[in-house]
Amino acid sequence: MTRLLRPLAALLFAATLVAPRVAGAQAGAAPEVLLRLDDVGMNHSVNMAIEKVAATKMPFSVSVLFACPWYQEAVEILKKNPQIAVGVHLALNSEWRGYRWGPVLGKGGVPSLVDSAGYFRSSGEGFLASAYDLGEVERELSAQVERALASGLKISYVDAHMGTALATPQLREVTERVARKYGLGISTYFGESYFTLWGEPVQRKKAVLLAHLAQAKRDAVNLIEVHVAERTPEMEAIFDMNAPEQNAPDAGVVAHRKAELETMLSPELAELVRTGKVRLVTYQTMMSRLGPAGLKRPVQ
Repeated sequence: MTRLLRPLAALLFAATLVAPRVAGAQAGAAPEVLLRLDDVGMNHSVNMAIEKVAATKMPFSVSVLFACPWYQEAVEILKKNPQIAVGVHLALNSEWRGYRWGPVLGKGGVPSLVDSAGYFRSSGEGFLASAYDLGEVERELSAQVERALASGLKISYVDAHMGTALATPQLREVTERVARKYGLGISTYFGESYFTLWGEPVQRKKAVLLAHLAQAKRDAVNLIEVHVAERTPEMEAIFDMNAPEQNAPDAGVVAHRKAELETMLSPELAELVRTGKVRLVTYQTMMSRLGPAGLKRPVQ
């Protein structure tokens, strides 16, 4: 889950409003829409939801948590679906109560990045307040990218889980350096207009998305951040330690993610794509157009 630190989210959203026009997006043409589905590989429930969206054959992008134990199942699903562009969801946090993950390099490899149990810290704020070492951050983020590349998937971009790897100028420089080293794009660095379904009410998600698409920009790529999951006992047990509003009895994490899955599978979205009223693009599209040289840091 990207779920940016709240001040950073506002900055990034404002930045997209003044970002330069993206090559290929033309005023008057059907708007270009980039669906980015986050937290792939987090668990089996998320992977099964991704498999359902993949079955539509819509082109979209996925940000994979290669630090998580279920990433290998995600790799097998994605290898069968070349229409999906793959990115690395660079993780420095592990935010679920009772379900935690740690660094690819292990506690001994990057000791400043973990808590006493060897897991990533549960919040972005907690990470930023810790005595993290930037050298260890760079080594760990590089290790996550290298695990992704070793999977055999074509990797197009990186982005920051919960926004932490982009949360300070120094962390941003590390992330940019890692992306350059491996020739990858960075989500939000192509002048995208950013929108997320994350905080929308469960019952309103589809309507909100359709309303947003009806007003989508035609001079920029419309990035829409989505989180999907199947409703399973595994997901029913998920509890977000950072967002109490996502843990309500009738509107918990599983309800939000199932609603976003149903939105991605809705006949209304399929019809917009089929009739060409929106044009779906991916981060592989963006990299083919502009390449790493086309990246522009969002204005802070």
